[in-house]
Amino acid sequence: MGIVWDINIERPEFPQLTSNLEADLVVVGLGGSGLTALLHAAQRGLNVIGIDSDRIAAGAAGRNGGLLLAGIADFHHNVRKDFGVDRATALYQHTLDEMDRIEATTPEAVSRIGALRIGELNRGEDAEELIDTYAHRDALLADGFPVKDYEGEQGVGILIPSDGTFHPAKRAVLLANLATKAGAQIFTHSPAIKIESGLVTTEHGSIKAKHIVVAVDGNLGKALPEIADQVQPTRLQMISTAPETKIKMQYAVYVRQGWDYWQQLPDGRIAIGGGRDLALEQEATDLVEPTQIIRDYLEHKLEDLGVTAPIEHHWAAIVSYTNKGLPIVKEVQPSVWAVGAYCGTGNVVGALLARSAVDHCLDGHSQVIADFAS
Repeated sequence: MGIVWDINIERPEFPQLTSNLEADLVVVGLGGSGLTALLHAAQRGLNVIGIDSDRIAAGAAGRNGGLLLAGIADFHHNVRKDFGVDRATALYQHTLDEMDRIEATTPEAVSRIGALRIGELNRGEDAEELIDTYAHRDALLADGFPVKDYEGEQGVGILIPSDGTFHPAKRAVLLANLATKAGAQIFTHSPAIKIESGLVTTEHGSIKAKHIVVAVDGNLGKALPEIADQVQPTRLQMISTAPETKIKMQYAVYVRQGWDYWQQLPDGRIAIGGGRDLALEQEATDLVEPTQIIRDYLEHKLEDLGVTAPIEHHWAAIVSYTNKGLPIVKEVQPSVWAVGAYCGTGNVVGALLARSAVDHCLDGHSQVIADFAS
């Protein structure tokens, strides 16, 4: 049924790789993280080539909820417990810094007015969720990060003013245009059939390069079979409505420990995702097709919110999770870097780690990677 992000967005066409080329660095996978790496490498003066098996941002990078949220997959108070205050604080600050870069690089696609974590949609309900929401708030305050209490039309919870939203497809197009203007080459519909140190091979061509960054998420295990046992492909689903005229939602929202999330777009359409916990086994898949059980759940969620606009789109995307809740960023072969398995938070973390992988290739060190991998 299409994707709401493709409305009025014209993606540029790029050629298929049909020859044998050489480069300083190759980026495999041109979603938000890969395009960030491509642009960063070009800006650092490298001869860089990017390839994708489909069009740019064809996977989750162009099919997600459009939320820009600081931190990693788990909430900050839980990260402090699991990894210690110092590491949790460093990870959170890294994502804040990356959000600043995202906004500065593609301001036309970003809105940083804040986002809500709602602990109570209806007065008297969700007491445990509200308690946890305030624990989240207290941890952010303790470490000096911005957060405010919120009680208003969208419920009761906290407002994180540094968060926001973005338009996934628009950002991808802007990044691709910036990268090519900086000298990067892009080839689409050119799946990598073999990745080894110094060489990426496709069906109709190859690229020799000193450095390779494999920046994919849902298909990370397919691209690099040596780490397939470390990632679990997972389907996320969303629906969107026609423009809603009766309700105005100022902020993007996430609820139920982040299982559900939604935002109202500037044209009035509402995009909502979630419900994966209703069918965890079914959604642990690399099949992109959306399902009726999740659609029904999301439609009922919209009804509870008072939304009456009809459903226009229902789509799915594949991401990857790890057992530890931390993404993968590591050298899996000499000079071959794997970046992915963002555990549902690839919009910021993916861009951050892909950029940092380029820096590590050139400088031999990245503090971001050290903090994520320690």
